[in-house]
Amino acid sequence: MNREIFRMERVTYQENGVTFLKDFNLRIDEGEILGLIPVNGYGLNAFLKLLEVNVPLEDGYVYSRGEIINSWKDSRRTHNRISVIGAENRLVETLSVTDNIFVLRKGFRQEVIRTGLLRRQLLPFLADIGMDIPTDVPVERLTVFQRLVLELLRAVVFGQKFIVLNEIGELISYEELDKLHKILRHYAAQGFSFLYICLHYEEASRICERCAMMSHGRILKLLPCNDEESAERLYTAEYKKMVRVHMENRQEQLQKQRQAFAAEHLQGEYLRDLSFAVGAGECLAVQILDNNVFAELRSFLLQDQMPEGGELWVGKRRQRNFSDRRIAVIRELATRTMVFPELSYMENLCISLSMRVPALWLKKSIRRSIRREYGPILGEEVFDLPVSSLTERQKYQMIYTRIQLAHPDVVFCIQPFKGADLPHRMHIWQLLEQLMDHGIAVVLVSLNLSDSLSMADRLLVIGKEGIQEVLRKDFPTLAEEVPWMNLV
Repeated sequence: MNREIFRMERVTYQENGVTFLKDFNLRIDEGEILGLIPVNGYGLNAFLKLLEVNVPLEDGYVYSRGEIINSWKDSRRTHNRISVIGAENRLVETLSVTDNIFVLRKGFRQEVIRTGLLRRQLLPFLADIGMDIPTDVPVERLTVFQRLVLELLRAVVFGQKFIVLNEIGELISYEELDKLHKILRHYAAQGFSFLYICLHYEEASRICERCAMMSHGRILKLLPCNDEESAERLYTAEYKKMVRVHMENRQEQLQKQRQAFAAEHLQGEYLRDLSFAVGAGECLAVQILDNNVFAELRSFLLQDQMPEGGELWVGKRRQRNFSDRRIAVIRELATRTMVFPELSYMENLCISLSMRVPALWLKKSIRRSIRREYGPILGEEVFDLPVSSLTERQKYQMIYTRIQLAHPDVVFCIQPFKGADLPHRMHIWQLLEQLMDHGIAVVLVSLNLSDSLSMADRLLVIGKEGIQEVLRKDFPTLAEEVPWMNLV
């Protein structure tokens, strides 16, 4: 029988009278990589909080190595020896790799820090996992992948045998994710246990033997990760039906297309000679296998950096950068980065029109027209709600409606599905489809394809060996290359 590392039994947890976890049961064994898939995100933050800190429970028990560490009877508000690794960087950026590993460790008492000795102590840990990370550089100079490995290594050196990985698949390229999976298997074989939280069953099945499906603050079911039939029934059946209908409708729509946008020989420090075109109403997925290239292209799109060379064409107009009003960009984590809580709902909707329409804010007729046209779609009530009180779904709807109001020729979406649970991914998917139905070209830019492949008409893969274009009919050949398919 496998040795139990961590268990939550019948846990019910509330905050301010709101129940976030109800009758929650989960067990993780020594040396296990257990997948946790939030079918919806409700209760996930509360669960992560309970992993790290013993806060009072309404009911249930939490066990670590068979001993009760928290219960409805007694809670000592102590921190647990559990490391959570995810998008939130918990390293000190200005300190070196070595200092982050050793000097910040609880119990480190050397008044005189012998840097050379500490570096020599770190090298075997790096060699053990086949990583070559410079030990004397500040963390701020590391790549995202190196930082994740460093956080993992710090947990190992600290002796934290239970480690949580929270949605790391959306932070790094597929090649880097594959390397990280090998490191996790290496440590699992040494008795370390991992909870692998991700939003895609396909990703979890690549690294986990068992997956727990979480919904509305409880575990729905625990499945073997090779049980695709059950996973589909619980998780993706409705989504796949939506994809199937989409593809049936796409064939006719793509027969005749005018070119909406083209890039010719786009150059940067890392990006080399990128050329592509996309037609009106077409969806092009761009998968970038290098974090540096991805970061640079994102900087171009957000106008934080100018391309070093190349030309852009919007319709028949030539551009040097992405500042044309007919180019729209939807940022990562759009509901956090593209919502202006200090503005009203209508002002949030109209903000992209302000550069096109002189004295927009004084023209009540425009606002009345928008309300009349979009009220049945958005819901009349939202126009009078404070933006801060909107649901995630309403925020997504507002952002994509804003884009539609601006009538761009092309929309670049930077990892549009990042951080979204299944219901919200489906909603984003439908909103993107609406843009395409209006003749707007959509370009999905991402490190990992996630849901993009199910929507795309074509795929552009940018890697170290150059640029590869893949047509929709050839997507099944990518089965060994990408972790998320959602193809029908």
